[in-house]
Amino acid sequence: MMQLKTLIFTSVMLPWILSSAAKDEYMEVRKPKKDIVSFPDYGMLQDSDPAVVPKVDELPTCLLCVCLSGSVYCEEVSPEMSTVPSLPKETAYLYARFNKITKIGNRDFADMATLRRIDLTGNLISEIDDGAFSKLPNLEELSLAENRLTKLPMLPNKLVSFNANFNRLKTQGVKATAFKKLTRLAYLYLGNNELTAVPQLPESLHVVHLHNNKILTITDETFCKGNNSYYIRTNMYEVRLDGNPIVLSMHPNSFICLQSLPLGRYN
Repeated sequence: MMQLKTLIFTSVMLPWILSSAAKDEYMEVRKPKKDIVSFPDYGMLQDSDPAVVPKVDELPTCLLCVCLSGSVYCEEVSPEMSTVPSLPKETAYLYARFNKITKIGNRDFADMATLRRIDLTGNLISEIDDGAFSKLPNLEELSLAENRLTKLPMLPNKLVSFNANFNRLKTQGVKATAFKKLTRLAYLYLGNNELTAVPQLPESLHVVHLHNNKILTITDETFCKGNNSYYIRTNMYEVRLDGNPIVLSMHPNSFICLQSLPLGRYN
Protein backbone atom coordinates (compact mmCIF):
# COMPACT_ATOMS: atom_id res chain seq x y z
CA MET A 1 0.00 0.00 0.00
CA MET A 2 2.82 2.40 0.91
CA GLN A 3 4.51 1.75 -2.40
CA LEU A 4 1.26 2.55 -4.22
CA LYS A 5 0.98 5.97 -2.47
CA THR A 6 4.58 6.72 -3.31
CA LEU A 7 4.00 5.85 -6.93
CA ILE A 8 0.91 8.08 -7.14
CA PHE A 9 2.74 11.03 -5.50
CA THR A 10 5.72 10.63 -7.83
CA SER A 11 3.66 10.38 -11.00
CA VAL A 12 1.12 13.14 -10.19
CA MET A 13 2.54 15.74 -7.73
CA LEU A 14 6.17 15.83 -8.77
CA PRO A 15 5.52 17.08 -12.34
CA TRP A 16 3.22 19.81 -10.93
CA ILE A 17 5.85 20.98 -8.40
CA LEU A 18 8.54 21.06 -11.09
CA SER A 19 6.20 22.94 -13.43
CA SER A 20 5.39 25.57 -10.77
CA ALA A 21 9.06 26.05 -9.93
CA ALA A 22 9.91 26.46 -13.56
CA LYS A 23 7.08 28.98 -13.98
CA ASP A 24 8.30 31.01 -11.00
CA GLU A 25 11.82 30.95 -12.33
CA TYR A 26 10.56 32.05 -15.73
CA MET A 27 8.58 34.93 -14.21
CA GLU A 28 11.59 36.01 -12.16
CA VAL A 29 13.74 36.14 -15.27
CA ARG A 30 11.23 38.33 -17.05
CA LYS A 31 11.26 41.06 -14.35
CA PRO A 32 12.86 44.18 -15.90
CA LYS A 33 15.85 45.60 -14.15
CA LYS A 34 15.40 49.12 -12.78
CA ASP A 35 17.52 51.82 -14.37
CA ILE A 36 19.90 53.39 -11.91
CA VAL A 37 20.35 57.15 -12.37
CA SER A 38 23.19 58.80 -10.52
CA PHE A 39 23.22 62.50 -9.66
CA PRO A 40 26.32 64.53 -8.81
CA ASP A 41 26.80 65.04 -5.09
CA TYR A 42 28.01 68.62 -4.78
CA GLY A 43 28.67 68.05 -1.10
CA MET A 44 31.10 65.27 -1.90
CA LEU A 45 32.71 67.37 -4.60
CA GLN A 46 33.33 70.16 -2.15
CA ASP A 47 34.92 67.76 0.31
CA SER A 48 37.08 66.05 -2.26
CA ASP A 49 38.44 68.47 -4.85
CA PRO A 50 37.71 72.23 -4.72
CA ALA A 51 38.87 72.57 -8.31
CA VAL A 52 35.80 70.76 -9.64
CA VAL A 53 33.18 72.53 -7.52
CA PRO A 54 30.94 74.52 -9.90
CA LYS A 55 31.24 78.29 -9.57
CA VAL A 56 28.16 80.36 -8.85
CA ASP A 57 28.20 81.95 -12.31
CA GLU A 58 28.41 78.52 -13.95
CA LEU A 59 25.26 77.15 -12.36
CA PRO A 60 21.82 77.72 -13.94
CA THR A 61 20.04 80.71 -12.40
CA CYS A 62 16.98 78.67 -11.46
CA LEU A 63 19.21 76.22 -9.59
CA LEU A 64 20.76 78.99 -7.50
CA CYS A 65 17.57 81.02 -7.18
CA VAL A 66 13.85 80.39 -7.00
CA CYS A 67 12.08 80.99 -10.33
CA LEU A 68 8.32 81.24 -10.09
CA SER A 69 5.80 82.63 -12.59
CA GLY A 70 7.96 85.43 -13.96
CA SER A 71 9.63 86.19 -10.60
CA VAL A 72 13.23 85.34 -9.72
CA TYR A 73 14.27 85.31 -6.06
CA CYS A 74 18.05 85.37 -5.49
CA GLU A 75 18.32 86.46 -1.86
CA GLU A 76 21.39 85.68 0.24
CA VAL A 77 22.60 83.15 -2.32
CA SER A 78 25.24 80.65 -1.25
CA PRO A 79 27.89 80.42 -2.64
CA GLU A 80 28.17 84.21 -2.72
CA MET A 81 26.71 85.97 -5.76
CA SER A 82 28.92 88.83 -6.94
CA THR A 83 27.35 89.52 -10.34
CA VAL A 84 23.83 89.83 -11.69
CA PRO A 85 22.67 86.33 -12.76
CA SER A 86 21.45 85.51 -16.25
CA LEU A 87 17.66 85.80 -16.19
CA PRO A 88 14.96 83.81 -18.00
CA LYS A 89 13.54 85.86 -20.86
CA GLU A 90 10.08 86.09 -19.25
CA THR A 91 11.36 87.56 -15.96
CA ALA A 92 9.24 90.48 -14.74
CA TYR A 93 10.37 90.72 -11.09
CA LEU A 94 13.92 90.28 -9.83
CA TYR A 95 14.77 90.16 -6.13
CA ALA A 96 18.55 89.87 -5.65
CA ARG A 97 18.85 91.34 -2.17
CA PHE A 98 21.64 90.86 0.37
CA ASN A 99 24.30 89.41 -1.89
CA LYS A 100 27.81 90.59 -2.85
CA ILE A 101 27.06 92.22 -6.21
CA THR A 102 29.56 95.03 -6.81
CA LYS A 103 28.77 96.38 -10.28
CA ILE A 104 25.88 96.64 -12.76
CA GLY A 105 26.98 96.62 -16.40
CA ASN A 106 25.21 97.59 -19.61
CA ARG A 107 24.80 93.94 -20.60
CA ASP A 108 23.38 92.69 -17.30
CA PHE A 109 19.79 93.61 -18.23
CA ALA A 110 20.16 93.79 -22.01
CA ASP A 111 17.07 92.68 -23.96
CA MET A 112 15.00 92.21 -20.76
CA ALA A 113 12.00 94.23 -21.90
CA THR A 114 9.66 92.31 -19.58
CA LEU A 115 11.27 93.55 -16.34
CA ARG A 116 8.96 95.64 -14.18
CA ARG A 117 10.70 95.51 -10.81
CA ILE A 118 14.36 95.18 -9.78
CA ASP A 119 15.34 94.99 -6.10
CA LEU A 120 19.09 95.01 -5.41
CA THR A 121 18.91 96.15 -1.80
CA GLY A 122 21.79 95.30 0.51
CA ASN A 123 24.58 94.54 -1.94
CA LEU A 124 28.02 96.12 -2.41
CA ILE A 125 27.25 98.03 -5.60
CA SER A 126 29.59 100.98 -6.10
CA GLU A 127 29.39 101.35 -9.88
CA ILE A 128 26.57 101.26 -12.44
CA ASP A 129 27.12 101.83 -16.14
CA ASP A 130 25.09 104.81 -17.32
CA GLY A 131 23.03 102.74 -19.76
CA ALA A 132 22.45 99.74 -17.49
CA PHE A 133 18.72 100.46 -17.07
CA SER A 134 18.09 102.54 -20.19
CA LYS A 135 16.81 99.60 -22.28
CA LEU A 136 14.10 98.57 -19.81
CA PRO A 137 10.96 100.23 -21.22
CA ASN A 138 8.59 98.65 -18.68
CA LEU A 139 10.62 99.06 -15.49
CA GLU A 140 8.43 100.69 -12.82
CA GLU A 141 10.21 99.96 -9.53
CA LEU A 142 13.93 100.09 -8.83
CA SER A 143 15.56 99.68 -5.42
CA LEU A 144 19.29 100.27 -4.97
CA ALA A 145 19.07 100.93 -1.22
CA GLU A 146 21.89 99.99 1.15
CA ASN A 147 24.72 99.94 -1.37
CA ARG A 148 27.84 102.06 -1.95
CA LEU A 149 26.80 104.34 -4.80
CA THR A 150 28.27 107.82 -5.15
CA LYS A 151 26.46 108.62 -8.38
CA LEU A 152 23.35 107.55 -10.27
CA PRO A 153 22.98 106.22 -13.82
CA MET A 154 20.33 107.29 -16.33
CA LEU A 155 16.92 106.07 -15.18
CA PRO A 156 14.10 104.66 -17.36
CA ASN A 157 11.21 106.98 -18.20
CA LYS A 158 8.38 104.83 -16.84
CA LEU A 159 9.83 104.56 -13.33
CA VAL A 160 7.19 104.96 -10.60
CA SER A 161 9.28 104.19 -7.49
CA PHE A 162 13.01 104.72 -6.95
CA ASN A 163 14.81 103.90 -3.70
CA ALA A 164 18.46 104.81 -3.13
CA ASN A 165 18.38 105.23 0.66
CA PHE A 166 21.58 104.45 2.58
CA ASN A 167 24.18 105.00 -0.11
CA ARG A 168 26.98 107.55 -0.51
CA LEU A 169 25.34 109.75 -3.15
CA LYS A 170 26.86 113.16 -3.68
CA THR A 171 25.25 116.11 -5.43
CA GLN A 172 27.89 116.08 -8.19
CA GLY A 173 26.99 112.46 -8.85
CA VAL A 174 23.26 113.15 -9.31
CA LYS A 175 22.36 115.28 -12.32
CA ALA A 176 20.09 118.19 -11.45
CA THR A 177 17.59 116.95 -14.06
CA ALA A 178 17.97 113.24 -13.22
CA PHE A 179 14.33 112.99 -12.08
CA LYS A 180 12.70 115.97 -13.80
CA LYS A 181 11.75 114.06 -16.95
CA LEU A 182 10.37 111.04 -15.09
CA THR A 183 6.74 112.07 -15.47
CA ARG A 184 5.38 108.95 -13.74
CA LEU A 185 7.70 108.99 -10.73
CA ALA A 186 5.59 109.02 -7.54
CA TYR A 187 7.95 107.75 -4.81
CA LEU A 188 11.52 108.99 -4.44
CA TYR A 189 13.73 107.86 -1.55
CA LEU A 190 17.17 109.48 -1.22
CA GLY A 191 17.59 109.49 2.54
CA ASN A 192 20.87 108.82 4.36
CA ASN A 193 23.23 110.01 1.65
CA GLU A 194 25.64 112.94 1.22
CA LEU A 195 23.57 115.29 -0.92
CA THR A 196 24.07 119.03 -0.40
CA ALA A 197 21.22 120.18 -2.67
CA VAL A 198 17.75 119.03 -3.70
CA PRO A 199 17.53 117.88 -7.34
CA GLN A 200 14.72 119.09 -9.58
CA LEU A 201 11.54 117.20 -8.74
CA PRO A 202 8.81 116.12 -11.19
CA GLU A 203 5.20 117.22 -10.65
CA SER A 204 4.10 113.59 -10.38
CA LEU A 205 5.79 113.02 -6.99
CA HIS A 206 3.68 111.95 -4.02
CA VAL A 207 6.49 111.18 -1.57
CA VAL A 208 10.07 112.45 -1.40
CA HIS A 209 12.51 111.50 1.36
CA LEU A 210 15.73 113.54 1.63
CA HIS A 211 16.42 113.08 5.35
CA ASN A 212 19.89 112.65 6.85
CA ASN A 213 21.83 114.32 4.06
CA LYS A 214 23.93 117.50 4.05
CA ILE A 215 21.40 119.86 2.49
CA LEU A 216 22.15 123.43 3.54
CA THR A 217 19.57 125.43 1.66
CA ILE A 218 16.50 125.38 -0.57
CA THR A 219 14.72 128.01 -2.64
CA ASP A 220 11.11 128.98 -3.21
CA GLU A 221 11.36 127.00 -6.47
CA THR A 222 12.50 123.73 -4.89
CA PHE A 223 8.98 122.49 -4.12
CA CYS A 224 6.78 125.38 -5.26
CA LYS A 225 6.64 128.07 -7.92
CA GLY A 226 7.93 131.19 -6.24
CA ASN A 227 6.27 133.57 -8.72
CA ASN A 228 2.82 131.98 -8.41
CA SER A 229 1.14 132.30 -5.03
CA TYR A 230 -1.93 130.41 -6.31
CA TYR A 231 -0.02 127.27 -7.24
CA ILE A 232 -0.83 124.19 -5.12
CA ARG A 233 1.11 120.98 -5.45
CA THR A 234 -1.80 118.58 -5.11
CA ASN A 235 0.08 115.32 -5.69
CA MET A 236 2.76 115.69 -3.04
CA TYR A 237 1.67 114.74 0.46
CA GLU A 238 4.91 113.65 2.20
CA VAL A 239 8.27 115.40 2.40
CA ARG A 240 11.17 114.55 4.71
CA LEU A 241 14.14 116.87 5.21
CA ASP A 242 14.95 116.09 8.84
CA GLY A 243 18.55 115.35 9.74
CA ASN A 244 19.93 118.05 7.42
CA PRO A 245 21.74 121.22 8.53
CA ILE A 246 19.06 123.36 6.86
CA VAL A 247 17.04 125.75 9.04
CA LEU A 248 13.48 125.65 7.73
CA SER A 249 12.48 128.87 9.48
CA MET A 250 14.82 130.67 7.08
CA HIS A 251 12.63 129.55 4.16
CA PRO A 252 9.03 130.45 5.08
CA ASN A 253 7.76 130.53 1.49
CA SER A 254 9.32 127.29 0.33
CA PHE A 255 6.40 125.09 1.37
CA ILE A 256 3.32 127.28 0.88
CA CYS A 257 2.16 125.20 -2.08
CA LEU A 258 2.23 121.93 -0.14
CA GLN A 259 -0.74 120.38 1.62
CA SER A 260 1.38 119.69 4.71
CA LEU A 261 4.74 120.73 6.15
CA PRO A 262 7.77 118.40 6.00
CA LEU A 263 7.77 115.55 8.50
CA GLY A 264 10.31 115.21 11.31
CA ARG A 265 12.17 117.42 13.76
CA TYR A 266 13.99 120.53 12.61
CA ASN A 267 16.13 123.29 14.05
